[in-house]
Amino acid sequence: MEKIIIGDNKIQKMQTDLGSIIWSEFMQNDKIANKYWDSLYTNFSDYQFAVLDDAKLLGIGNSIPLYWNQSVEKLPTEGLDWAMEKANADFKKKLVPNTLVGIQILINPEYQGHGLSYKMIEIMKKIAFSKNIDNIALPVRPTLKSKYPLISMNDYIHWKNKDGLPFDSWIRVHIKAGGKIVGICSKSMQISGTIAEWESWTNLKIQTSGEYIVDKALAPVRMDIEKDIGKYIEPNVWIVYSK
Repeated sequence: MEKIIIGDNKIQKMQTDLGSIIWSEFMQNDKIANKYWDSLYTNFSDYQFAVLDDAKLLGIGNSIPLYWNQSVEKLPTEGLDWAMEKANADFKKKLVPNTLVGIQILINPEYQGHGLSYKMIEIMKKIAFSKNIDNIALPVRPTLKSKYPLISMNDYIHWKNKDGLPFDSWIRVHIKAGGKIVGICSKSMQISGTIAEWESWTNLKIQTSGEYIVDKALAPVRMDIEKDIGKYIEPNVWIVYSK
């Protein structure tokens, strides 16, 4: 029997375990996200949830509330990193949040493809609306974009399938669930590391400066041998739900 838990201190451990299975190693090295991640479970625990079937974890949802003084049609070109920083700054200032930013929805691989994503989106909506927050904004990471890293996100979001719906399966879920694309957050995440670190994260051999195609990355990674740094700037898609 499915059970929803919200704000339980067990969620963080479950999220860490599931995330280590789903996310590539380089994706776990965003310094800003890592800096503020624990705040999800200290300052914002009421916005974290999990769905279980008896003791089996089906999925995890993470979100963070912030105050946005403009229309959700005008969200910044930054995304996840911006939201993590701003939400914590707003919390210190005791600003009343009016926007919930969805950080991630993780589905246990054993249960993917069975419609659970729609349930997770609805839970996130209910949490927001129960807190008198009318807008939910998600810096969505399109599932299939990593197969087309040289295509700009601006072009990719206009791709369609044979039914005229978004080509990307994760974008398609959000559109069918009532979401609306409002723009691109071209600098949603920034991941930097030494050349040695990138070689460790990706199992690539990097001997020349330039742009490298990295498995599961949505765009090329820029490597600079002389400066001993590789930098990945991930574009995401702002999708908004409003009450």
